[in-house]
Amino acid sequence: MSLDERFNNAATAVKELAAQPEDEDLLELYALFKQSTIGDCNTDRPGMLDFKGKAKWDAWNGKKSMGQETAKEQYIAKVEALIASIGKK
Repeated sequence: MSLDERFNNAATAVKELAAQPEDEDLLELYALFKQSTIGDCNTDRPGMLDFKGKAKWDAWNGKKSMGQETAKEQYIAKVEALIASIGKK
């Protein structure tokens, strides 16, 4: 199975978790997904009162210069770890 197929399977599997992961896990998944699909953060940091948007932007920007293949591998590993700890529906 190719890396892209494994990545797409993980992106589907994360929607089937038995419970919602912790906020920091969600931010990590978000950042790795964006880095995998888009690459380095390409938007301006959200405004002062957009706390959720800033957290997401900071998480994604923290992955700056990480290769897309590396991000995909880490995303797959993170999803597998969450499935092992939380389980699927």
